[in-house]
Amino acid sequence: MPDTLLAQHAEALRLFGERVRAVGDGWDLPTPCTEWNVRDLVNHVTGEQVWVPPLVGEGRTVEEVGDAFDGDLLGDDPVAAWERAATAAQAAFAAPGALERTVQLSYGPTPGSDYCAELTTDCVVHTWDLSRAIGADDRLPDGLVEFAIKQVMPHADGLAASGMFAAPLEVPAGADAQTRLLALMGRQG
Repeated sequence: MPDTLLAQHAEALRLFGERVRAVGDGWDLPTPCTEWNVRDLVNHVTGEQVWVPPLVGEGRTVEEVGDAFDGDLLGDDPVAAWERAATAAQAAFAAPGALERTVQLSYGPTPGSDYCAELTTDCVVHTWDLSRAIGADDRLPDGLVEFAIKQVMPHADGLAASGMFAAPLEVPAGADAQTRLLALMGRQG
């Protein structure tokens, strides 16, 4: 089980990347994120990673980057686009001092470590979404699930209110950690 934030991020990227490489010709399949098909979902997670080098590595603001990453980031080779974005994001977060830096995000100044944790958690949950969409094994590693739960719990009450997440679902008695995480994120495991 990865024991550092950078290791958790790398593991989440690796796992999502495995699913991206397994999509085959299923780019138009629906996902649990009802507004997105597989290509849209992969484009979203790829888009999150392409922001990391300018924000963390270069110290730029969201306003300075502007709309540079709007639209389709996957082009004709979605797998290669994902791999480039994941590699660059991982390198930017691993640079000396990156996790200690303050990053200027759309919602305000944020420690680089918090930004990395946020993207890691999102990648974990979207790995489940992508797995479900393409019919792959949707069991997530326990360490990543526990990490994501710890990140989500302090914000659980406000996630649905943000408009970016579905309302949390009732957690069945005796539910395992993955089921609890998915329910917090409005997903039925």
